[in-house]
Amino acid sequence: MTQRLDKLQASLEALLGTQVQSLTRRLGELTLTVTSADYAAVAQTLRDDPTVKFEQLIDLCGVDYAGYQNKPWEAARYAVVCHLLSVTHNWRLRLKVFAADDDLPSVASVNDIWSAANWFEREAFDMYGIVFEGHTDLRRILTDYGFIGHPMRKDFPVSGHVEMRYDAERGRVIYQPVTIEPRENVPRVVREDNYGGLH
Repeated sequence: MTQRLDKLQASLEALLGTQVQSLTRRLGELTLTVTSADYAAVAQTLRDDPTVKFEQLIDLCGVDYAGYQNKPWEAARYAVVCHLLSVTHNWRLRLKVFAADDDLPSVASVNDIWSAANWFEREAFDMYGIVFEGHTDLRRILTDYGFIGHPMRKDFPVSGHVEMRYDAERGRVIYQPVTIEPRENVPRVVREDNYGGLH
């Protein structure tokens, strides 16, 4: 396994050169981080170049790094992470890109490179608000059309902004402000003397 990772790492460094922002190896996997300006070109190269030939996009997801590891996060907040597979060479790669703007996070769409990215990019848009430039059908996929906000963002309120219910008088579903009182649930700790048969 180590020799294969060495070969893949050398191939990526030779092929991408200065486009490599970082290339890390951890737990037997490689993670390639690139800038948002280089993201689409790097993705195209990773798919088309015969030395690496990543034909398949297995997964694409958004990440919110706010408060990562319970510490203040000083870099760009939103990232897109792709998991790629080369059937030809039988190796995998994690490709990561950070959106340059936290207020309106956006990166290029890779849907034209790997068609499997279509619904994954829509999910990342819906859940995190990451805009994929060039995506031809970027609309919500998991939440309702009238939904406000992006529920996987770490600053999204636990109870949400609005709730929906069926109104029998109107004969349709309506939206209204959340009526649930905010509360904090703290698990009850059992401290009985003989709890669990221990004395």
